[in-house]
Amino acid sequence: MRIRLPGLVSSLMRRFLILSSLIVLSACSSNPVEELAPFTSDGCSSFPDGTLKQKQLWLDCCVAHDKAYWMGGNYQQRLDADKALESCVEQVGEKAVAKLMLAGVRVGGSPYWPTSFRWGYGWDYTRGYDELTAEEKAYAEKLLTLYEKQQAKEKASSKAVVADQ
Repeated sequence: MRIRLPGLVSSLMRRFLILSSLIVLSACSSNPVEELAPFTSDGCSSFPDGTLKQKQLWLDCCVAHDKAYWMGGNYQQRLDADKALESCVEQVGEKAVAKLMLAGVRVGGSPYWPTSFRWGYGWDYTRGYDELTAEEKAYAEKLLTLYEKQQAKEKASSKAVVADQ
């Protein structure tokens, strides 16, 4: 039996091109925006949400920081989010804590760590410092609005339960 090498190569090449075309088309047909998971926050991650006397003193600062981290973006946006966290914690009167938190997020918030609180944690792990498209930003804002509405409902519901007691 004689194998014709040019015919075999041509056949393999054709199959490769068909397969790679299908992969590219399937990647293009999915909506990358839908890969963004709904917003979640664990507060200040592996750090206290406040002092012993004021247990949630800087929690709002951490949730705002989580919103930026969840959405992700470029390196400068991460730096801006980290500086905003530092500033927010300083404004509640905890300058030393703010410096400590800034150091922690600069080291621990890299998009390349496999953690639940890394930069861009709402996206697939491999996103890194990719800039968000206008469509992605709009979808992220929509998800944040849904989260905030849910939080407002839960707050109103818990106030109603307390008032009934």
